[in-house]
Amino acid sequence: MKLEKNEKMSIYSGMASTISVTAVSAYIPLFAIGVLGASNQQVGLITALPSIIGMIALIPGAIWLNRSASKKNFTVISTLAARFLFMLIMFVPFLAPGYAAWALLALIGLLNFPGTLSLLSWQSMIGDLVPEERRGHFFSLRNRLNAVMALLITFATGFFLTYYNQKSAFPYQVLFIVGFLFALIEVYYLMKHKEPPKTMDVKAAKTAERGFSLAIFRYKPYVAFIICGLLFNFGAQMAWSLFSIFHIREANATALWLSLFTVTNQLAQIISMKWWAGAAEKWGNTMVLFVAAAGMATAPILTVMSTNLLYLTGINLWIGLFVSGTNLLLFNQLLKASPEKDRTTYIANYNFLLAIVGFIAPQLGVFLLNQVGMNAAMGIISIVRFMAGLSFLVVALRIDRGLSIKPAVRSS
Repeated sequence: MKLEKNEKMSIYSGMASTISVTAVSAYIPLFAIGVLGASNQQVGLITALPSIIGMIALIPGAIWLNRSASKKNFTVISTLAARFLFMLIMFVPFLAPGYAAWALLALIGLLNFPGTLSLLSWQSMIGDLVPEERRGHFFSLRNRLNAVMALLITFATGFFLTYYNQKSAFPYQVLFIVGFLFALIEVYYLMKHKEPPKTMDVKAAKTAERGFSLAIFRYKPYVAFIICGLLFNFGAQMAWSLFSIFHIREANATALWLSLFTVTNQLAQIISMKWWAGAAEKWGNTMVLFVAAAGMATAPILTVMSTNLLYLTGINLWIGLFVSGTNLLLFNQLLKASPEKDRTTYIANYNFLLAIVGFIAPQLGVFLLNQVGMNAAMGIISIVRFMAGLSFLVVALRIDRGLSIKPAVRSS
């Protein structure tokens, strides 16, 4: 009964969180370019800067979380702080034009400190509350419902923005307020989770206090996941800023078209999410990750083949089929590759490395854009993504298979 209630509360909080964040986050690049006049470099920093702040937050965050008497309370406080800072962006347009874009960057970077703590504590908490045998079904359902909610809110906000001039700050300010109200609902449902009394693991706490520890790299499944996961995220995040720049500057997409891109992407995620969960149970999480990552590799090169907005809508439908797979399977793989005893430490170290990638990759993407142009840059990124897909295939064929064989050999 407690498990079912926790899953239900997690679904409700996830849907409220999706509304809170999606109401504006999909349009932050348009807000930055259209309202604040941000440059290409500043658009790239919108993606990259939060990673540095997140990297700074991870190590003390892991220590605080291990010392905390309640992961739930830690998650609640950090989530509320992150959402409050996000709402403060509504005041940025009142600043002088020369400072507004930089103030946006500062707030986005700053809110990522509690945002990182929120993600870390939620991942650790939900890993404790949902047993491994239920994760595939639970996360598939939760992600599918979140995708439906994201689809609806994205279309609604995109339609709402079309009633106003693209340079007007007022509609964005309304959305920031709405987003914060739903953040309060998200926090309410987080508080409704029931967690077991915490038993202090002295060894785990000491491991976390050492910060970034090389000891975790002795566990082969975790090392394999780290290599593949970081390579995939590097390729994925190189293109994030470039997609926004291409859609807004070269394809001249309005808020309504951007919402259609997102809606079709999310629709594809809803359709395909259950299939990915079933495929992972049948063929193995890592093998199916190869398929999802290989599909993601096609996104950059297909995007730049045309600036036709109907074509780009179709491409986003195609991309969404694989986004749902990577979102679901990467997180499942992280939990699977992290030993239960020291899970917080393993997750924190992975997110620490991910933060480094998150800062470097978008900057490298913008550098490639400035050096070789949009088409060549996107082609290079597609190659990097495909290499990441191949790395998952190698793990599936060699490491995972080897680990599954060893117990049978010892028992014979």
